[in-house]
Amino acid sequence: MAITEESVPRLPLGASYNPGMVIDAGQLLKDALGLPPEARAALADSLLDSLDTVVDEGAEESWRREIQHRIHQIETGTVVLIPWEDAERRLRLRLRGE
Repeated sequence: MAITEESVPRLPLGASYNPGMVIDAGQLLKDALGLPPEARAALADSLLDSLDTVVDEGAEESWRREIQHRIHQIETGTVVLIPWEDAERRLRLRLRGE
């Protein structure tokens, strides 16, 4: 389902700065989509983090180990890195079934 300005309710801002202020979520989305890619990524990351109310410490530690393992593979040359353009091309071919 696509998000449109009509489908997004007007949300009251709960901050004490101006309790009567109303933010239109559709306009907020439109503004966010106008941000540069890096800013959109940071905003998306922050929004996703806000939904994560329970931290699984085991998962956090597993990710730390996986990241260290991958760094080690890169530094020792046991994996071959490819440019994003090549990876993107391969993925597009795979998605098309070629």
